Amino acid sequence: MSILDNVQEVTKRMQQASEKSSSEKQVQLIGVTKSVSSQVASELLAAGVTHLGENRPDGLLEKQAELGRTACTWHFIGTLQTRKVRQIIDAIDVLHSLDRLHLAEEINKRTDRIIDCFIQVNVSGEESKQGIAPEDVPSFLHEIGQYPAIRVIGLMTMAPLTEDTTRIRKVFRSLKTLQEEVKAKKLSYAPCTELSMGMSSDFEIAIEEGATFVRIGTTLVHT
Repeated sequence: MSILDNVQEVTKRMQQASEKSSSEKQVQLIGVTKSVSSQVASELLAAGVTHLGENRPDGLLEKQAELGRTACTWHFIGTLQTRKVRQIIDAIDVLHSLDRLHLAEEINKRTDRIIDCFIQVNVSGEESKQGIAPEDVPSFLHEIGQYPAIRVIGLMTMAPLTEDTTRIRKVFRSLKTLQEEVKAKKLSYAPCTELSMGMSSDFEIAIEEGATFVRIGTTLVHT
């Protein structure tokens, strides 16, 4: 199958999952290009994927150098080291991994624009995963208010790597509940209307549970 075939197949599966969801929001596909060349990323753009995600600063900057800053909406989906903020903060449109106050402080120091961010939440509690514990999100949000460059548009998580769909669904459902609680606070700097969850192995479950952004790599780029 070609990349265009892959995009069409994923889009169809996303639509089918959306029909099972109670959410009325359209789900945005992010093509994750962390393991492929700029040529493959270009093919994704040609196939209609308008949002690309990278998890390494050098990978993002290399692709932007070839494709252009305005070629698409650029998402940074990996852990962002504080020392790398200066390098990429004005090269991205959305950050999916805000997980500590020191990172928020550095972003605020290094840019003069508002950065749309997802707070990364470790819903599953796995030691191997980054993110804030769900119970710590309210206090973290309170502290974030002091950084005017940060706008929390939603929450992000990664489900456990397991074939237990009940467990995966529980993680996504928990994040949806937390997102609704934050949204209800009506914080001007944290509208929190979005949910970034779901990857190649579990995006359909994520959409059924309310995801508004899914981060898909392997299923799109392997031909």
